[in-house]
Amino acid sequence: HVQLVESGGGSVQPGGSLRLSCEISGYTDSSSCVGWFRQAPGKEREGVAAIYTGGFGTYYADSALGRFTVSRDKDKVALNLQMNNLKPEDTGIYYCVGSSARCPSVRTFLDAPRSTDYWGQGTQVTVS
Repeated sequence: HVQLVESGGGSVQPGGSLRLSCEISGYTDSSSCVGWFRQAPGKEREGVAAIYTGGFGTYYADSALGRFTVSRDKDKVALNLQMNNLKPEDTGIYYCVGSSARCPSVRTFLDAPRSTDYWGQGTQVTVS
């Protein structure tokens, strides 16, 4: 049974940085996908960044490219999202998400998550 618990959200001024972490348990393979999604008030959910559970093969949304870095700790327990040069439009609830099956590509996971995928409870990020 996959479980995901986020931490690290908060408030920051534009141009600042935040680091989100997600403690993940339940995966036994390296070919599933884990990543970060976000939802701002009044906007659709958006995929931000994702990686294979084995710690390779990252993919980023255009809005995150060059500013955000997704990674897994060496012990493959934590999923991290380092966010630099934050902008007001980065404000939203950030969710840690894990695929419910092996994913054919990290991009597909980020662009079209399955309804059966696993979601954390979310953590608020506010940039103002």
